[in-house]
Amino acid sequence: MLDIKELLASSVTVIIDRPFGSRHPRYKYIYPINYGYIPGTVAPDGEEVDAYILGIFEPLSQFEGKCIAIIHRTNDEDDKLIVVPQGKNYSDEQIMALTEFQERFFESTIIRI
Repeated sequence: MLDIKELLASSVTVIIDRPFGSRHPRYKYIYPINYGYIPGTVAPDGEEVDAYILGIFEPLSQFEGKCIAIIHRTNDEDDKLIVVPQGKNYSDEQIMALTEFQERFFESTIIRI
């Protein structure tokens, strides 16, 4: 199993399975950002490592960018990467605001290098 902290500050490719503007299959909320996974990885929940894409506000199918942070869920085993275009950055407050649509259901902290 991958220690996702190793991905901090790295360039990663994200496969988008829930593009900007799509609906969550079970809870029906709309994704205000692109959301996907890092192929070839395994997270503690047994699935691929998930990632939020910030800074691109149109539907994507794949994205390559820099991992600037991890949302570490303290009451769940499904941490999320924060991936942005090269040269972009977001504060912790901006990250939490942009991911609030889903992260509001969890307790978390933001991990950076």
